[in-house]
Amino acid sequence: MSDIVINPIGYVRNDVTVKKHTAWGEDVSSIVLEERYAPGLVGLGDFSHAIILVHLDQAHYVHERHLLRRPQNREDMPRVGIFAQRCKDRPNQIGVTSVEIVSVEDGKLIVRGLDAVDGTPVLDIKPYFPAYDSRDAQVPDWVDRLMEHYF
Repeated sequence: MSDIVINPIGYVRNDVTVKKHTAWGEDVSSIVLEERYAPGLVGLGDFSHAIILVHLDQAHYVHERHLLRRPQNREDMPRVGIFAQRCKDRPNQIGVTSVEIVSVEDGKLIVRGLDAVDGTPVLDIKPYFPAYDSRDAQVPDWVDRLMEHYF
């Protein structure tokens, strides 16, 4: 299997310096793009939301520990596989979050609700298209409990 090389298009800037499990909803982050990608923000301000893909550079996947675990290591959560949860410690350190767009400024995208710490590398930004991204989805009951204080 060959290596895949992905380079960041920018970095997260915010006041969050410690990884946390809850209360991301009020956090405002700036995604500061590399100068050569800044023109790619044109038109994004017409959208209310975007999807942000990041490299979880502070995450550390340990197969024996993370493949099957309780979300957030909470005793009230069931043991489920890594692909049935949104845990940061994944086989590939890729995170994805739908965020509210606050504004688009010179080379920066300002967003609310991005669950990433300061300095996190940003891999891609996509506009949120309800036709693609919103589905009448079903989740297990434990997901609602898990997300009660996340955003």
